[in-house]
Amino acid sequence: MKLNRRRFLSISAACMLATPARAQIHRWQGRALGAEVEITLHAPADIAIPALEHARALLDRIMAQFDLFDPASTVSRLNRTGHLDAPDVMFRRLMQACTQVHAATGGLFDPTVQPLWRALAEGQPPEAARALIDWSRVRHSAASVTLGEGQALTFNGIAQGFATDLVAEALRDAGLERTLVNIGEFRGTGGPWRLGISDPEIGMIGTRTLTSSAIATSSPKAVPLGGQGHILHGHAKPRWSTVSVEAATATMADGFSTALTMARLEDIRAAVGTFGIRRITLVSDQGDVSRVEAPA
Repeated sequence: MKLNRRRFLSISAACMLATPARAQIHRWQGRALGAEVEITLHAPADIAIPALEHARALLDRIMAQFDLFDPASTVSRLNRTGHLDAPDVMFRRLMQACTQVHAATGGLFDPTVQPLWRALAEGQPPEAARALIDWSRVRHSAASVTLGEGQALTFNGIAQGFATDLVAEALRDAGLERTLVNIGEFRGTGGPWRLGISDPEIGMIGTRTLTSSAIATSSPKAVPLGGQGHILHGHAKPRWSTVSVEAATATMADGFSTALTMARLEDIRAAVGTFGIRRITLVSDQGDVSRVEAPA
């Protein structure tokens, strides 16, 4: 089952700073990792056009690693065989990020939910698949990745943010100082960039401004799956309708926004200030909106 877009962030205004005389706004739109992609650059054409071409090539490399719907991708091959030798550095970096978020959320973030996703999508009994969920059974190093018996991975709860960071950082390294990358999650360089946050039940709940930072939003009810939301776990269930995380990187914003939909309020408060997390916006199932922010 192909994942529809589960994030409900939308651009409500472009960069509000004055643009240098030779700079122009350049945009490229596409699709990657189940998400709509939009890259916005403020730069002269002779810089922006090659940069966008480089970004598209980088997205192709990212898809070759993490696209679950491509049977030739690295994650698809790993899921078929249970083992991968000499993983690409990009794959290793994402595995390490998964381990960090898994540990920091007390196991709420767990990429081994893929068998449960498949069971629910196919209308199969979920009990056996639920028993396979355990990130601690995955062994990964620079030399290899090995899954536990019967396990399979999905990076749908973090890969869009990871891809957003890779593209944003590549554009920054190319000398571009004012960019907005949207691959289901957002990361802005320069700014300010004004974005809207929405909940699938109540619609727009406010706007946020990014200045060299990132934001990711997760809404379990956005994609129904087997009579429940699409954010899965072995035993925990969603406690929030929407969680939006603002952080230094889209990887951490994405991973934490996924996991914290199942977290208690006290654990959400404890997450603010860690891993570059600056603010978390919460929407309860009753439609109440609240924020938790790092001290000024």
